[in-house]
Amino acid sequence: MKILLSHPTGNANVRAVLSALVKANALAEFNTTLATNPDAGWLKLLPGSLRSELLRRTFPAPQAQIQTHPLREIARMAFPKLGLNQLVRHEQGWASIDAVYQDFDRLTAQRLAKLATSQAVNAVYAYEDGALETFRQAKKLNLTCVYDLPIAYWETGRSLMLEEADRMPAWAPTLGGGIQDSEAKLERKTRELELADIVVGPGRFVMDSIPGWAADKQTIMAPFGSPVLPAANQPKTNDATGRRPLRVLFAGSMGQRKGLGDLFEAVKLLNHPDLELVVMGSLLSPMEFYRSQYAGFTYEPGRPHDQVLALMRSCDVFCLPSIVEGRALVMQEAMSQGLPLIITPNTGGADLIKEGKTGFLVPIRSPKAIAEKLSWFLDNRDQIPAMGAMAQAHASTYTWDGYGKTVVDSIDNFYSKQVRKPQIAANA
Repeated sequence: MKILLSHPTGNANVRAVLSALVKANALAEFNTTLATNPDAGWLKLLPGSLRSELLRRTFPAPQAQIQTHPLREIARMAFPKLGLNQLVRHEQGWASIDAVYQDFDRLTAQRLAKLATSQAVNAVYAYEDGALETFRQAKKLNLTCVYDLPIAYWETGRSLMLEEADRMPAWAPTLGGGIQDSEAKLERKTRELELADIVVGPGRFVMDSIPGWAADKQTIMAPFGSPVLPAANQPKTNDATGRRPLRVLFAGSMGQRKGLGDLFEAVKLLNHPDLELVVMGSLLSPMEFYRSQYAGFTYEPGRPHDQVLALMRSCDVFCLPSIVEGRALVMQEAMSQGLPLIITPNTGGADLIKEGKTGFLVPIRSPKAIAEKLSWFLDNRDQIPAMGAMAQAHASTYTWDGYGKTVVDSIDNFYSKQVRKPQIAANA
């Protein structure tokens, strides 16, 4: 089996699938927008910030098996720095994220047509918003289409977020593109799923969001991997947690899709002097808006990953009461640093919770339930170190190698069965 894998930018889960394909000798080619050879001498000549950005675009595959389509992605990165923000405007700009994805998808489809004439390709693996033209070309070539759905299917996500806009109108501007996407974009998402033979998702919430008309699709549920905790950074002790206010961390984009408004309401309900809410993330509205909703939180801006982990270790509990997610990686990052969780099932991480041991699961849209669990942690601070250790141990059972192997092995099993079917029919 040989697979063409495509993703415009690459991230941890894409790299894990790519690595597994290489190990299984199943990679036909990896298509992306930008890819950097980390051994290239010219990288040393670049400014540190630009070098760091380019080093994020390195991939665990031979350079000869990586095909790039860089033009619009370079423009998307450069235009805001030049003050050309209109050119990256949502769905409208020539170098918007949507334009990058669609152009990349079109170029990958063209590449697939050429690749199929020079070597055997059995399947394509593409991601939401960047799969339609690739899948259309794959169907012409009678190839298996694997569709990665990293967040809840759009119908579920849009419905939930429109309900949020009605429930908490002040927070509506923070809901983002999920309620602003055009009919054309939503139609592309639908067509992508229609063409898929296999759907890959990171958790039960995503898999349950697949509509009934697609119930006959083969599905692969593969939870994301966790970061490995450095040996020197062990969880805090009872002494460390008992001498200061309970530090509760929220990390992510600061919007109601991730339930920040509910968390603010919970902290206000609790109104406890020994609780400090630490919020790290990107602003989706002016800071004045967030302060008007709850003035007492401690804001921490984004920072390099090692500093994020250090901030996590300075906190006691991680809370993410999301309304719509795929599977928020930050949950397992927090667990890896010794933090128990308070999360909703819609984070995609219900399997991370061993109730009362690694944290607590709360319903969506329930500040009262969040406040109750925060109160429990305030009353049981002596149990936090042990819970943190259990959270860390549980998170360590989720590995990126295991994630990639699960996905690739499942695709191989599906493909093998499809190949055997005609053989069995011919012999009948």
